[in-house]
Amino acid sequence: MINHVVKAVPNLFTIGNLLSGVFSITFNMNGYLQQAAMFIFLSVIFDFFDGRLARRLKVNSELGVELDSLADIISLGVAPALLFYSIEPSSLITTFAFMLYPTMGALRLAKFNIKPTRGFFIGLPITAAGLIIACMAIFLYSNALITILLSILMVSPIKIKKL
Repeated sequence: MINHVVKAVPNLFTIGNLLSGVFSITFNMNGYLQQAAMFIFLSVIFDFFDGRLARRLKVNSELGVELDSLADIISLGVAPALLFYSIEPSSLITTFAFMLYPTMGALRLAKFNIKPTRGFFIGLPITAAGLIIACMAIFLYSNALITILLSILMVSPIKIKKL
């Protein structure tokens, strides 16, 4: 019984990540943009701990890896893109950035799942990109060019040391 509970703990953090993203989207849809940004911050906290807990408890699983990526695309891909789009005045470049960001985020997550790295990331992690958009949104600021740059950096070949 205790073994099943221990195995579930990291996935509960991942579900917390996912639900924080859903709450971010919900608050955004209701016009509470800064609160929506705060839920992205909460997603980052859950995302920071889920994998670490799985490794520490020695309960890594394929289910956990896939669930983590699905949660990340909602909470750190779609939610920040919607937040950006809600703040930035509508234009062709805004629409392009809005579509590009979650697409590149999903590609980045898929690439990492296929070929994980140790000690470094290849490309900007979606967690960092989502955090940057959430930080800007706290001040009700967004920028299509920054969002496009973050999108490109997520799939770039640059190496970034893991924390």
